[in-house]
Amino acid sequence: MSDFRVFETVQFLDDLEKISAARREKISSKLRGLVYPQLRQQPYSGANIKKLKGFKPETWRYMIGSYRFFYIVNDKEKIVFMVAADTRQQSY
Repeated sequence: MSDFRVFETVQFLDDLEKISAARREKISSKLRGLVYPQLRQQPYSGANIKKLKGFKPETWRYMIGSYRFFYIVNDKEKIVFMVAADTRQQSY
């Protein structure tokens, strides 16, 4: 099975900028060190991954603490698009 590629959308990067600098550094480190490697291998399953109901296109959520990171998977092109990031309170 070949790896997926991970792309960050402009909206996702804007959302990350809204997080305080201290937290943003920690979160960015976790994204690059833990989350992205997992999504490259298996974007559909994991302890912190959940498929959201009622979203078109199909959207998935990765959870890190109180933050939620939303992504869409293009199986044909083997791409994971990181589309949004927010706190749990603001996300739902």
